[in-house]
Amino acid sequence: MARYTGPKTKIARKFGDPIFGPDRSFEKRNYPPGQHGFSRKRGKKSEYAIQLAEKQKAKYTYGILERQFANMFDKASRSKGITGEVLLQLCEARLDNVVFRMGIAPTRRAARQLVSHRHIIVNGEVLNIPSYSVKEGDVIGVREKSKSLEAITNSLASRQDKYEWLEWNEALYEGKFLNTPQRAQIPENIKEQLIVELYSK
Repeated sequence: MARYTGPKTKIARKFGDPIFGPDRSFEKRNYPPGQHGFSRKRGKKSEYAIQLAEKQKAKYTYGILERQFANMFDKASRSKGITGEVLLQLCEARLDNVVFRMGIAPTRRAARQLVSHRHIIVNGEVLNIPSYSVKEGDVIGVREKSKSLEAITNSLASRQDKYEWLEWNEALYEGKFLNTPQRAQIPENIKEQLIVELYSK
């Protein structure tokens, strides 16, 4: 399956959560998609269906494909610490996510495009791999040629310092990944324990 590029609001409505960020359309129609919405009779979801939905929600939130996600879970399960928490930390450390969190791009999808199109540098080197895992102390910035890009300047104009694990230097258009965030610092509404239970079957 290729990366999802369809309507974002439809997916957000499916999970009942604006997973792609603020969305006026979602606020207007905060009910499941489809012709009948709430009126359709929906039986009680099985345990498996609930766990699967949570995994899909995490994948859509971070823009990760199935095989990548399974590999990340495998890595998380072999790491020290709580598997579900480590999994989310691996998602947060992806380069496209860090670019989004720093405010260089307004969405993860836009951040992935900036990385792919070689607008982003890591420790002074151009890097075009969105899934690259950022390490503590890495410096992520905007390439000199790209600092005047309207998409980047507009996004940075509305950025807010709200993540303790990131540091931003406005003058240099670069920031530092200070440390791996703890679960309490990750704002995503994901029940990671359900994902662990699903993969553990």
